[in-house]
Amino acid sequence: MTMEYLTLLIVFVAVAILLKISIRIVPQKQAKIVERLGKYNRTLNAGMHLLVPVIDRVVKDIDLKEVVMDIDPQACVTRDNIIVTIDGLLYFQVIDPVKAFYGINNYKFACEQLAQTTLRSEIGKLELDRTFEERTSINSAICSELDKASDPWGVKVTRYEIKTITPPDSVRDAMEKQMKAEREKRAAIAESEGERQSRINRADGIKQEAIKCSEGEKERRINEAAGRAEEIRLVAEATAAGLRAIAKAISENEGGRDAVGLRIAEQYIAEFGKLAKENNTMIVPSNLSDVAGFVQTAAAAFKATKKDN
Repeated sequence: MTMEYLTLLIVFVAVAILLKISIRIVPQKQAKIVERLGKYNRTLNAGMHLLVPVIDRVVKDIDLKEVVMDIDPQACVTRDNIIVTIDGLLYFQVIDPVKAFYGINNYKFACEQLAQTTLRSEIGKLELDRTFEERTSINSAICSELDKASDPWGVKVTRYEIKTITPPDSVRDAMEKQMKAEREKRAAIAESEGERQSRINRADGIKQEAIKCSEGEKERRINEAAGRAEEIRLVAEATAAGLRAIAKAISENEGGRDAVGLRIAEQYIAEFGKLAKENNTMIVPSNLSDVAGFVQTAAAAFKATKKDN
């Protein structure tokens, strides 16, 4: 019984060891390269697989996830012979594990070196000022070249990004001075534009004020003229009405003519009295004492006017 149990135990252990050697569980987004007697046999994708013990052997585990590689800073010479230091990030992914393992001995190192050489080539085509402006086009050109070159390796380059571009200290100083001068220029232009607009606004204000003042003066004079005209019209109408009333009263009442003559004589004497008070020199008519004659003359003129009316 003891030998039988020992034999069963040995068989059980041997089967367990064989199963452990034969069973391979591959995680998601990974692949395993299997060789049979030193020759490529198949690629194990995610899941559980069985291998032939001793004959089959897993030679490489390959990660199928997208990889981000930091490209070390390197010196690049621009078209105008300025040395700049540039670093970046490279994004790539293995899409064919067989090519990635058998096509090249180290695809990561190859992608890194190719990214550096392509970057130097692209920077050499541009002047320093354009390297800052053409980042997007540089990234696209590098990505396109790397994708073409890495296709035989089963690698897909998805993206390349420049992180920093560092020019020499002397160039940075010159660029800072240039930017300062440009900012001062823009500030001076903005200040002059503001002053110009301010003067235009003040001139427009003065113009509008003058126009409004002239319009107000025009309206004032029109109103004054209209008032004077209305005043003259009303005075004339009142005077005419008064004269008509006086003429009617004189013609209808007996003794009206004598009253008119007496009134004219009184005014005649009163006006000469005022003239003597206000002036040192006095012009005296030759017939000053003939008041009756003056009254008769005035009465005759009044009578003629009455007949005409």
